[in-house]
Amino acid sequence: MKLTFWGAAQQVTGSMFLLESDDYRILIDCGSDFDLDETARKTRYEEQKGVFPFEASLINTVLLTHAHIDHSGNIPNLFKEGFEGRVVCTEPTLALTSLLLKDAANLHQKRLNARNSSSGKKKSKKSREVPKDYYVEKNVNEALENFVPVSFGQRYRIADHISITFYPAGHLLGAAHIVVEVMENGERKRIAFSGDIGRSNYPLLIDPQEIPQVDYLVCESTYGNRLHENQGSPVDALAEVIKRTCVDIPGRLIIPSFSVGRTQALLYTLNKIYLNHSFPSIKVFSDSPLAYSSTKVYQRYVRMLNKEARNFQEENDMLFDFDNLIYLENAEASRAISNYNEPCIIISSSGMVQGGRVEHHVEANIGNPYATILMIGYASEGTLGWRLLNGQETISIRGKQLPVLANIEKIDVFSGHGDQNDLIKFVKMQDPEKLKRIFLVHGEQQSMADFQTIVNKFGYDAVEVPKRGQVFEL
Repeated sequence: MKLTFWGAAQQVTGSMFLLESDDYRILIDCGSDFDLDETARKTRYEEQKGVFPFEASLINTVLLTHAHIDHSGNIPNLFKEGFEGRVVCTEPTLALTSLLLKDAANLHQKRLNARNSSSGKKKSKKSREVPKDYYVEKNVNEALENFVPVSFGQRYRIADHISITFYPAGHLLGAAHIVVEVMENGERKRIAFSGDIGRSNYPLLIDPQEIPQVDYLVCESTYGNRLHENQGSPVDALAEVIKRTCVDIPGRLIIPSFSVGRTQALLYTLNKIYLNHSFPSIKVFSDSPLAYSSTKVYQRYVRMLNKEARNFQEENDMLFDFDNLIYLENAEASRAISNYNEPCIIISSSGMVQGGRVEHHVEANIGNPYATILMIGYASEGTLGWRLLNGQETISIRGKQLPVLANIEKIDVFSGHGDQNDLIKFVKMQDPEKLKRIFLVHGEQQSMADFQTIVNKFGYDAVEVPKRGQVFEL
Protein backbone atom coordinates (compact mmCIF):
# COMPACT_ATOMS: atom_id res chain seq x y z
CA MET A 1 0.00 0.00 0.00
CA LYS A 2 1.33 3.42 -0.97
CA LEU A 3 0.23 6.86 0.25
CA THR A 4 1.13 10.10 -1.58
CA PHE A 5 0.41 13.57 -0.21
CA TRP A 6 -0.66 15.87 -3.04
CA GLY A 7 -2.37 18.59 -1.01
CA ALA A 8 -2.66 20.23 2.42
CA ALA A 9 0.96 19.17 2.89
CA GLN A 10 2.67 21.71 5.14
CA GLN A 11 -0.16 24.12 4.34
CA VAL A 12 -3.86 24.44 5.19
CA THR A 13 -5.73 24.19 1.89
CA GLY A 14 -5.98 21.82 -1.07
CA SER A 15 -6.57 18.52 0.75
CA MET A 16 -5.76 15.62 -1.59
CA PHE A 17 -4.22 12.26 -0.70
CA LEU A 18 -3.65 9.33 -3.05
CA LEU A 19 -3.88 5.82 -1.60
CA GLU A 20 -2.80 2.93 -3.87
CA SER A 21 -3.15 -0.79 -3.29
CA ASP A 22 -2.27 -3.15 -6.13
CA ASP A 23 -3.90 -1.52 -9.16
CA TYR A 24 -6.65 0.24 -7.20
CA ARG A 25 -6.26 3.99 -6.61
CA ILE A 26 -8.31 6.01 -4.12
CA LEU A 27 -8.21 9.80 -3.90
CA ILE A 28 -9.20 11.10 -0.48
CA ASP A 29 -10.52 14.65 -0.98
CA CYS A 30 -9.87 16.75 -4.07
CA GLY A 31 -9.75 20.31 -2.80
CA SER A 32 -8.89 23.70 -4.23
CA ASP A 33 -5.50 25.10 -3.23
CA PHE A 34 -5.85 28.69 -2.01
CA ASP A 35 -2.22 28.98 -0.92
CA LEU A 36 -1.11 29.59 -4.52
CA ASP A 37 -1.71 32.84 -6.36
CA GLU A 38 -2.84 32.75 -9.99
CA THR A 39 0.71 32.95 -11.39
CA ALA A 40 2.04 30.13 -9.19
CA ARG A 41 -1.01 27.99 -9.95
CA LYS A 42 -0.54 28.49 -13.70
CA THR A 43 3.15 27.56 -13.43
CA ARG A 44 2.31 24.38 -11.51
CA TYR A 45 -0.32 23.33 -14.04
CA GLU A 46 2.10 23.88 -16.91
CA GLU A 47 4.75 21.74 -15.18
CA GLN A 48 2.18 19.00 -14.48
CA LYS A 49 0.56 19.35 -17.92
CA GLY A 50 -2.80 19.60 -16.15
CA VAL A 51 -4.54 20.47 -12.90
CA PHE A 52 -3.32 17.25 -11.26
CA PRO A 53 0.14 15.74 -10.80
CA PHE A 54 -1.21 12.30 -11.75
CA GLU A 55 -3.31 10.76 -14.50
CA ALA A 56 -6.93 11.42 -13.49
CA SER A 57 -8.28 8.53 -15.56
CA LEU A 58 -6.32 6.05 -13.42
CA ILE A 59 -8.18 7.00 -10.21
CA ASN A 60 -10.85 4.45 -9.33
CA THR A 61 -12.74 6.15 -6.47
CA VAL A 62 -12.82 9.47 -4.64
CA LEU A 63 -13.69 9.58 -0.93
CA LEU A 64 -14.89 13.03 0.17
CA THR A 65 -14.68 13.91 3.88
CA HIS A 66 -16.88 17.03 3.65
CA ALA A 67 -18.18 19.76 1.39
CA HIS A 68 -15.86 22.71 2.03
CA ILE A 69 -14.24 23.87 -1.18
CA ASP A 70 -10.66 23.27 0.02
CA HIS A 71 -11.67 19.59 0.17
CA SER A 72 -14.10 19.34 -2.76
CA GLY A 73 -13.35 22.21 -5.13
CA ASN A 74 -11.32 20.36 -7.79
CA ILE A 75 -13.69 17.40 -8.27
CA PRO A 76 -15.18 18.79 -11.52
CA ASN A 77 -11.65 19.20 -12.89
CA LEU A 78 -10.93 15.57 -12.06
CA PHE A 79 -13.80 14.54 -14.33
CA LYS A 80 -12.70 17.04 -16.98
CA GLU A 81 -9.28 15.35 -17.05
CA GLY A 82 -10.67 11.83 -17.49
CA PHE A 83 -11.84 10.44 -14.13
CA GLU A 84 -14.79 8.07 -14.63
CA GLY A 85 -15.32 6.65 -11.15
CA ARG A 86 -17.52 7.39 -8.15
CA VAL A 87 -17.33 10.10 -5.51
CA VAL A 88 -18.40 8.60 -2.18
CA CYS A 89 -19.62 10.86 0.63
CA THR A 90 -22.52 11.29 3.07
CA GLU A 91 -25.91 12.51 1.87
CA PRO A 92 -25.65 16.01 3.46
CA THR A 93 -22.14 16.37 2.02
CA LEU A 94 -23.54 15.69 -1.43
CA ALA A 95 -26.22 18.36 -0.94
CA LEU A 96 -23.79 21.01 0.33
CA THR A 97 -21.07 20.14 -2.19
CA SER A 98 -23.59 20.64 -4.99
CA LEU A 99 -24.24 24.19 -3.75
CA LEU A 100 -20.58 25.05 -3.26
CA LEU A 101 -19.41 23.69 -6.62
CA LYS A 102 -22.20 25.48 -8.48
CA ASP A 103 -21.28 28.68 -6.66
CA ALA A 104 -17.64 28.22 -7.70
CA ALA A 105 -18.73 27.52 -11.28
CA ASN A 106 -20.79 30.71 -11.29
CA LEU A 107 -17.74 32.67 -10.13
CA HIS A 108 -15.62 31.07 -12.86
CA GLN A 109 -18.27 31.96 -15.46
CA LYS A 110 -18.28 35.60 -14.35
CA ARG A 111 -14.49 35.75 -14.61
CA LEU A 112 -14.58 34.13 -18.04
CA ASN A 113 -17.16 36.64 -19.20
CA ALA A 114 -14.96 39.47 -17.96
CA ARG A 115 -11.93 38.02 -19.79
CA ASN A 116 -13.89 37.63 -23.01
CA SER A 117 -15.44 41.07 -22.86
CA SER A 118 -13.42 43.21 -25.24
CA SER A 119 -14.79 46.54 -23.96
CA GLY A 120 -14.06 47.95 -27.39
CA LYS A 121 -10.47 46.72 -27.33
CA LYS A 122 -8.98 43.77 -29.15
CA LYS A 123 -7.52 41.35 -26.61
CA SER A 124 -4.57 39.08 -27.21
CA LYS A 125 -5.01 35.32 -27.35
CA LYS A 126 -2.93 35.04 -24.14
CA SER A 127 -5.19 37.45 -22.23
CA ARG A 128 -8.25 35.39 -23.27
CA GLU A 129 -6.68 32.07 -22.26
CA VAL A 130 -8.94 30.05 -19.97
CA PRO A 131 -7.28 28.97 -16.69
CA LYS A 132 -6.98 25.18 -16.57
CA ASP A 133 -8.85 24.89 -13.26
CA TYR A 134 -11.94 26.84 -14.35
CA TYR A 135 -15.17 24.90 -14.76
CA VAL A 136 -18.77 25.86 -15.44
CA GLU A 137 -22.10 24.50 -14.19
CA LYS A 138 -22.28 21.87 -16.92
CA ASN A 139 -19.03 20.36 -15.59
CA VAL A 140 -20.42 20.40 -12.05
CA ASN A 141 -23.63 18.63 -13.07
CA GLU A 142 -21.67 15.96 -14.92
CA ALA A 143 -19.58 15.36 -11.80
CA LEU A 144 -22.59 15.27 -9.45
CA GLU A 145 -24.16 12.46 -11.49
CA ASN A 146 -21.36 10.22 -10.21
CA PHE A 147 -21.71 11.00 -6.48
CA VAL A 148 -22.77 8.08 -4.30
CA PRO A 149 -24.15 8.90 -0.81
CA VAL A 150 -23.44 6.54 2.11
CA SER A 151 -24.52 6.39 5.75
CA PHE A 152 -22.40 6.91 8.83
CA GLY A 153 -21.22 3.79 10.59
CA GLN A 154 -21.94 1.37 7.74
CA ARG A 155 -19.08 -0.64 6.23
CA TYR A 156 -18.97 -0.48 2.42
CA ARG A 157 -16.87 -2.59 0.08
CA ILE A 158 -15.50 -0.50 -2.81
CA ALA A 159 -13.22 -3.21 -4.19
CA ASP A 160 -12.68 -6.92 -3.54
CA HIS A 161 -9.97 -6.14 -0.98
CA ILE A 162 -10.96 -2.62 0.21
CA SER A 163 -13.74 -1.47 2.56
CA ILE A 164 -14.56 2.00 3.91
CA THR A 165 -16.50 3.35 6.90
CA PHE A 166 -17.56 6.97 7.53
CA TYR A 167 -17.73 8.33 11.11
CA PRO A 168 -19.20 11.72 12.16
CA ALA A 169 -16.46 14.36 12.48
CA GLY A 170 -18.51 17.36 13.60
CA HIS A 171 -17.10 20.50 11.88
CA LEU A 172 -19.86 20.70 9.23
CA LEU A 173 -23.14 18.96 8.48
CA GLY A 174 -22.25 15.56 6.98
CA ALA A 175 -18.51 15.83 7.67
CA ALA A 176 -16.72 12.53 8.21
CA HIS A 177 -13.62 10.78 9.44
CA ILE A 178 -12.99 7.97 6.95
CA VAL A 179 -11.45 4.61 7.85
CA VAL A 180 -10.13 2.54 4.93
CA GLU A 181 -9.46 -1.20 5.40
CA VAL A 182 -7.20 -2.94 2.91
CA MET A 183 -6.37 -6.65 2.67
CA GLU A 184 -2.85 -7.18 1.28
CA ASN A 185 -1.06 -10.53 1.23
CA GLY A 186 -3.44 -11.91 3.85
CA GLU A 187 -2.84 -8.93 6.19
CA ARG A 188 -5.52 -6.36 7.09
CA LYS A 189 -4.30 -2.76 7.21
CA ARG A 190 -6.36 0.15 8.45
CA ILE A 191 -5.75 3.83 7.70
CA ALA A 192 -7.89 6.72 8.97
CA PHE A 193 -8.28 10.16 7.41
CA SER A 194 -9.49 12.71 9.94
CA GLY A 195 -10.95 15.24 7.51
CA ASP A 196 -11.50 18.40 9.53
CA ILE A 197 -12.06 17.66 13.21
CA GLY A 198 -14.95 19.51 14.81
CA ARG A 199 -15.34 20.64 18.40
CA SER A 200 -17.58 19.44 21.19
CA ASN A 201 -20.84 21.25 22.01
CA TYR A 202 -20.83 23.21 18.75
CA PRO A 203 -24.17 24.74 17.71
CA LEU A 204 -26.29 22.35 15.63
CA LEU A 205 -23.61 19.68 15.08
CA ILE A 206 -23.05 16.39 16.85
CA ASP A 207 -19.69 15.94 18.58
CA PRO A 208 -16.86 14.21 16.69
CA GLN A 209 -17.28 10.46 17.12
CA GLU A 210 -14.69 7.91 18.13
CA ILE A 211 -13.03 5.85 15.41
CA PRO A 212 -11.64 2.32 15.85
CA GLN A 213 -7.99 1.42 16.26
CA VAL A 214 -6.04 1.89 13.03
CA ASP A 215 -2.49 1.27 11.84
CA TYR A 216 -2.00 4.67 10.21
CA LEU A 217 -3.58 8.04 10.98
CA VAL A 218 -3.72 11.09 8.69
CA CYS A 219 -4.63 13.94 11.04
CA GLU A 220 -5.39 17.59 10.38
CA SER A 221 -3.53 20.14 12.52
CA THR A 222 -5.15 23.52 11.85
CA TYR A 223 -5.22 24.39 15.55
CA GLY A 224 -2.21 22.28 16.46
CA ASN A 225 -0.65 25.01 18.58
CA ARG A 226 -3.73 27.00 19.62
CA LEU A 227 -6.62 26.87 22.05
CA HIS A 228 -9.92 28.61 21.52
CA GLU A 229 -9.97 31.87 23.46
CA ASN A 230 -13.71 31.91 24.18
CA GLN A 231 -14.77 28.87 26.17
CA GLY A 232 -18.27 30.08 27.14
CA SER A 233 -21.52 29.45 25.33
CA PRO A 234 -22.09 30.97 21.87
CA VAL A 235 -25.41 32.42 23.11
CA ASP A 236 -23.76 34.34 25.96
CA ALA A 237 -20.81 35.49 23.84
CA LEU A 238 -22.92 36.79 20.97
CA ALA A 239 -25.62 38.33 23.21
CA GLU A 240 -22.97 40.31 25.05
CA VAL A 241 -21.59 41.71 21.78
CA ILE A 242 -25.07 42.62 20.50
CA LYS A 243 -25.92 44.40 23.75
CA ARG A 244 -22.77 46.54 23.57
CA THR A 245 -22.90 47.31 19.86
CA CYS A 246 -26.61 47.59 19.04
CA VAL A 247 -28.45 48.19 22.35
CA ASP A 248 -26.21 50.29 24.60
CA ILE A 249 -25.44 52.49 21.58
CA PRO A 250 -27.53 52.75 18.38
CA GLY A 251 -24.90 50.92 16.38
CA ARG A 252 -24.52 48.54 13.48
CA LEU A 253 -22.92 45.10 13.78
CA ILE A 254 -21.28 43.62 10.66
CA ILE A 255 -20.42 39.90 10.89
CA PRO A 256 -18.35 38.45 8.02
CA SER A 257 -19.27 34.77 7.93
CA PHE A 258 -18.75 31.77 5.69
CA SER A 259 -22.02 30.87 4.00
CA VAL A 260 -21.88 27.12 4.63
CA GLY A 261 -21.76 26.06 8.27
CA ARG A 262 -20.81 29.27 10.06
CA THR A 263 -23.86 31.31 9.04
CA GLN A 264 -26.23 28.50 10.08
CA ALA A 265 -24.60 28.37 13.54
CA LEU A 266 -25.02 32.16 13.80
CA LEU A 267 -28.67 32.20 12.76
CA TYR A 268 -29.54 29.35 15.12
CA THR A 269 -27.80 31.17 17.98
CA LEU A 270 -29.57 34.44 17.17
CA ASN A 271 -32.89 32.58 17.15
CA LYS A 272 -32.15 31.30 20.65
CA ILE A 273 -31.05 34.76 21.83
CA TYR A 274 -34.23 36.43 20.63
CA LEU A 275 -36.36 33.75 22.27
CA ASN A 276 -34.57 33.86 25.63
CA HIS A 277 -33.44 37.47 26.02
CA SER A 278 -35.59 40.59 26.26
CA PHE A 279 -33.77 42.30 23.40
CA PRO A 280 -35.30 45.19 21.44
CA SER A 281 -36.48 44.47 17.90
CA ILE A 282 -33.14 44.57 16.08
CA LYS A 283 -33.23 43.61 12.40
CA VAL A 284 -30.90 40.83 11.23
CA PHE A 285 -30.00 40.90 7.52
CA SER A 286 -28.58 37.67 6.08
CA ASP A 287 -26.86 38.71 2.87
CA SER A 288 -25.72 35.63 0.96
CA PRO A 289 -27.72 33.56 -1.55
CA LEU A 290 -25.41 30.61 -0.86
CA ALA A 291 -26.07 30.90 2.88
CA TYR A 292 -29.83 30.90 2.21
CA SER A 293 -29.59 27.71 0.14
CA SER A 294 -27.28 26.06 2.68
CA THR A 295 -29.65 26.91 5.52
CA LYS A 296 -32.43 25.03 3.71
CA VAL A 297 -30.12 21.98 3.49
CA TYR A 298 -29.49 22.16 7.26
CA GLN A 299 -33.25 22.36 7.84
CA ARG A 300 -33.82 19.36 5.55
CA TYR A 301 -31.32 17.22 7.47
CA VAL A 302 -32.40 18.22 10.97
CA ARG A 303 -32.45 14.51 11.91
CA MET A 304 -28.63 14.51 11.60
CA LEU A 305 -28.09 17.49 13.91
CA ASN A 306 -27.41 17.27 17.63
CA LYS A 307 -30.07 16.50 20.24
CA GLU A 308 -30.37 20.12 21.40
CA ALA A 309 -31.06 21.32 17.85
CA ARG A 310 -33.61 18.54 17.27
CA ASN A 311 -35.40 19.43 20.51
CA PHE A 312 -35.35 23.12 19.58
CA GLN A 313 -36.89 22.29 16.22
CA GLU A 314 -39.61 20.22 17.86
CA GLU A 315 -40.48 22.98 20.33
CA ASN A 316 -40.20 26.00 18.00
CA ASP A 317 -40.89 24.58 14.52
CA MET A 318 -37.98 26.38 12.83
CA LEU A 319 -34.27 26.35 13.62
CA PHE A 320 -33.29 29.49 11.73
CA ASP A 321 -36.27 31.72 10.94
CA PHE A 322 -37.33 34.36 13.46
CA ASP A 323 -39.34 37.58 13.33
CA ASN A 324 -36.44 39.99 12.88
CA LEU A 325 -34.59 37.99 10.21
CA ILE A 326 -34.57 39.26 6.60
CA TYR A 327 -32.84 37.39 3.77
CA LEU A 328 -31.49 39.74 1.10
CA GLU A 329 -32.19 38.14 -2.26
CA ASN A 330 -30.17 40.28 -4.67
CA ALA A 331 -27.31 42.75 -4.92
CA GLU A 332 -29.70 45.72 -5.12
CA ALA A 333 -31.29 44.78 -1.79
CA SER A 334 -27.81 44.30 -0.35
CA ARG A 335 -26.74 47.81 -1.31
CA ALA A 336 -30.01 49.29 -0.08
CA ILE A 337 -29.43 48.40 3.57
CA SER A 338 -26.68 51.04 3.68
CA ASN A 339 -29.62 53.44 3.98
CA TYR A 340 -31.15 51.58 6.92
CA ASN A 341 -30.48 53.90 9.87
CA GLU A 342 -31.73 51.84 12.80
CA PRO A 343 -29.44 49.50 14.81
CA CYS A 344 -29.05 46.23 12.91
CA ILE A 345 -26.96 43.12 12.38
CA ILE A 346 -25.61 42.27 8.92
CA ILE A 347 -24.29 38.75 8.26
CA SER A 348 -22.53 38.41 4.94
CA SER A 349 -19.85 36.38 3.20
CA SER A 350 -17.00 35.83 2.93
CA GLY A 351 -15.70 35.11 6.41
CA MET A 352 -12.22 36.45 5.64
CA VAL A 353 -13.66 39.63 4.04
CA GLN A 354 -12.10 38.58 0.75
CA GLY A 355 -14.59 38.99 -2.05
CA GLY A 356 -18.34 38.61 -1.71
CA ARG A 357 -20.97 41.11 -0.65
CA VAL A 358 -19.39 41.68 2.75
CA GLU A 359 -16.71 43.88 1.16
CA HIS A 360 -19.42 46.39 0.28
CA HIS A 361 -20.73 46.39 3.87
CA VAL A 362 -17.25 46.84 5.31
CA GLU A 363 -16.52 49.64 2.84
CA ALA A 364 -19.79 51.40 3.72
CA ASN A 365 -19.21 51.16 7.49
CA ILE A 366 -15.44 51.20 8.05
CA GLY A 367 -15.51 54.95 8.68
CA ASN A 368 -18.41 54.77 11.12
CA PRO A 369 -17.34 54.84 14.79
CA TYR A 370 -20.79 53.50 15.73
CA ALA A 371 -20.23 50.39 13.61
CA THR A 372 -18.56 47.19 14.79
CA ILE A 373 -17.02 44.53 12.55
CA LEU A 374 -17.05 41.22 14.40
CA MET A 375 -14.64 38.58 13.09
CA ILE A 376 -15.78 35.10 14.11
CA GLY A 377 -13.24 32.86 12.42
CA TYR A 378 -9.81 32.38 10.92
CA ALA A 379 -8.55 34.91 8.34
CA SER A 380 -5.48 33.91 6.36
CA GLU A 381 -2.55 36.28 6.01
CA GLY A 382 -3.02 39.02 3.43
CA THR A 383 -6.82 38.97 3.41
CA LEU A 384 -8.80 42.06 4.34
CA GLY A 385 -10.04 40.27 7.46
CA TRP A 386 -6.45 39.58 8.50
CA ARG A 387 -5.53 43.25 8.03
CA LEU A 388 -8.49 44.34 10.15
CA LEU A 389 -7.56 41.92 12.93
CA ASN A 390 -3.99 43.18 12.90
CA GLY A 391 -5.04 46.73 13.68
CA GLN A 392 -4.20 48.54 10.45
CA GLU A 393 -5.27 52.17 10.71
CA THR A 394 -6.17 52.39 7.03
CA ILE A 395 -7.23 49.69 4.58
CA SER A 396 -7.65 49.51 0.83
CA ILE A 397 -11.03 48.34 -0.48
CA ARG A 398 -11.87 48.36 -4.20
CA GLY A 399 -8.96 50.70 -4.86
CA LYS A 400 -9.92 53.18 -2.12
CA GLN A 401 -7.72 53.89 0.89
CA LEU A 402 -10.05 54.23 3.87
CA PRO A 403 -9.43 55.09 7.56
CA VAL A 404 -10.52 52.43 10.04
CA LEU A 405 -12.87 54.21 12.46
CA ALA A 406 -15.22 51.29 13.07
CA ASN A 407 -14.61 49.00 16.03
CA ILE A 408 -12.95 45.68 15.20
CA GLU A 409 -13.71 42.75 17.51
CA LYS A 410 -13.18 39.00 17.46
CA ILE A 411 -14.77 35.95 19.11
CA ASP A 412 -13.95 32.34 18.25
CA VAL A 413 -16.92 30.47 19.74
CA PHE A 414 -18.17 29.87 16.18
CA SER A 415 -14.96 28.36 14.86
CA GLY A 416 -15.85 24.95 13.45
CA HIS A 417 -12.34 23.56 13.96
CA GLY A 418 -11.38 21.67 17.06
CA ASP A 419 -8.48 23.29 18.92
CA GLN A 420 -5.30 21.69 20.24
CA ASN A 421 -7.14 19.86 23.02
CA ASP A 422 -9.67 18.44 20.55
CA LEU A 423 -6.88 17.26 18.25
CA ILE A 424 -5.07 15.61 21.16
CA LYS A 425 -8.31 13.88 22.16
CA PHE A 426 -8.72 12.56 18.61
CA VAL A 427 -5.15 11.21 18.45
CA LYS A 428 -5.40 9.63 21.89
CA MET A 429 -8.23 7.40 20.67
CA GLN A 430 -5.38 5.36 19.20
CA ASP A 431 -3.14 3.05 21.25
CA PRO A 432 0.45 4.33 20.74
CA GLU A 433 1.67 0.74 20.89
CA LYS A 434 -0.54 -0.25 17.94
CA LEU A 435 -0.48 2.91 15.82
CA LYS A 436 2.42 2.59 13.41
CA ARG A 437 2.57 6.14 12.10
CA ILE A 438 0.81 9.52 12.23
CA PHE A 439 0.85 11.95 9.31
CA LEU A 440 0.09 15.60 10.10
CA VAL A 441 -1.61 17.63 7.35
CA HIS A 442 -3.89 20.65 6.86
CA GLY A 443 -2.05 23.18 9.00
CA GLU A 444 0.50 25.95 8.92
CA GLN A 445 4.06 24.70 9.27
CA GLN A 446 4.57 26.05 12.79
CA SER A 447 1.27 24.59 13.92
CA MET A 448 2.31 21.17 12.59
CA ALA A 449 5.76 21.35 14.17
CA ASP A 450 4.35 22.30 17.58
CA PHE A 451 1.67 19.63 17.43
CA GLN A 452 4.25 17.03 16.43
CA THR A 453 6.23 17.86 19.58
CA ILE A 454 3.10 17.54 21.75
CA VAL A 455 2.08 14.22 20.19
CA ASN A 456 5.60 12.86 20.72
CA LYS A 457 5.29 13.61 24.43
CA PHE A 458 2.21 11.36 24.61
CA GLY A 459 4.22 8.41 23.36
CA TYR A 460 3.51 8.62 19.63
CA ASP A 461 7.02 8.45 18.25
CA ALA A 462 6.49 7.92 14.51
CA VAL A 463 5.01 11.27 13.48
CA GLU A 464 5.55 12.60 9.97
CA VAL A 465 4.94 16.05 8.47
CA PRO A 466 4.87 15.16 4.76
CA LYS A 467 5.93 17.45 1.94
CA ARG A 468 3.87 17.81 -1.22
CA GLY A 469 4.45 14.79 -3.44
CA GLN A 470 6.11 12.74 -0.69
CA VAL A 471 5.37 9.01 -0.92
CA PHE A 472 5.16 6.54 1.95
CA GLU A 473 5.02 2.75 1.75
CA LEU A 474 2.59 1.42 4.36
